[in-house]
Amino acid sequence: MPSSIGDTLRVSVFGQSHSEAIGCVVEGLPSGLPVDMGRLGAFMARRAPGQGPWATARREADQPRILSGLNGRGETCGAPLCAVISNTDTRPGDYDNVRAVPRPGHADLAAWAKWHGNQDPSGGGHFSGRLTAPLCVAGGIALQELERRGVRVRAHLLEVAGVADEAFAALDCSKESRALLSAQMEALEGKDGPAVIDDDARDAMLAAIDEARREGDSVGGVIECIACGLPAGIGSPMFDGLENALARMAFAIPAVKGVEFGRGFEAARLRGSENNDPIRVRDGRAACETNNAGGILGGISTGEPVLMRIAVKPTPSIARQQRSVDLREMRDEALEIRGRHDPCIAPRAVPVAEAVMALALLDAWLTNPAEGRGADDGREA
Repeated sequence: MPSSIGDTLRVSVFGQSHSEAIGCVVEGLPSGLPVDMGRLGAFMARRAPGQGPWATARREADQPRILSGLNGRGETCGAPLCAVISNTDTRPGDYDNVRAVPRPGHADLAAWAKWHGNQDPSGGGHFSGRLTAPLCVAGGIALQELERRGVRVRAHLLEVAGVADEAFAALDCSKESRALLSAQMEALEGKDGPAVIDDDARDAMLAAIDEARREGDSVGGVIECIACGLPAGIGSPMFDGLENALARMAFAIPAVKGVEFGRGFEAARLRGSENNDPIRVRDGRAACETNNAGGILGGISTGEPVLMRIAVKPTPSIARQQRSVDLREMRDEALEIRGRHDPCIAPRAVPVAEAVMALALLDAWLTNPAEGRGADDGREA
């Protein structure tokens, strides 16, 4: 079961939801990066379970322990960085009734076809959203390196259960829109609970999640993620394009069922004259007037904000009785799922979206940077 991704910046994730620990190995990090463990811990806390009635009741501190990859000054030293997170609140017995009865919407049925009952179903095993914790360790460090290069990554809940938040003002490159986008990103800093721009939208989202929870059900959502400050010229056409890298990394998040960039699927309903981004001279360089492309053309960054949205399905583990089968006896079975589960996965997936965007962008920057005259690695002189 390979669980690695990336070219120059390569990330491997190990462990299961209820194993003794989970963790990651990150190869290819630039050396000399001071890793701020306080900031990394605060980032991890945004994803951690047990935050309120809208999240699972499982309690995990999710504070990573770095085993290698740092020097005595707390900087990356060029060696592979290895981090582990202990699993301290496990209850594998909650899953005894699903060891041969696949949970609808989970990977259980497909995993049985592949490993014939040898897989670990407790909490989802290696398929669990729990494995996004070490992904956030790697991504949290990548975020710090991107900030050092002048790139800022931020995400929010664009929609939950049909309740919409204010969208990032990233499709228009006017000064007014850029000022609004900056204010929106600032508005997301330091907020408690789900990351939203509009507090009224957050309250309505939480009410919808709670209603689903009380009815023994779950809801899904859409996460919007943006990277500002990425230089033009990063990426490559066809197979190594930025969209390719971002989409592949985004689909590593369990429950993600769709990814789009810029106007996304809306572009299919527009004319070329509406969807094309006009190009003019701005601040002494060629720049787009709009950003319908989402900051990427031909798999290469344009210098405009990179805008990605991911669709997150409703949590498949619900309290309602569901129809399944006993795979050992091959008979129909009524299934009631036990354990602790998020009534909506999307809120805790927001920092994960930031992590995977940071990893994909940094890997692309290291692997396929802008070439020749005018190329810039983004670092301050």
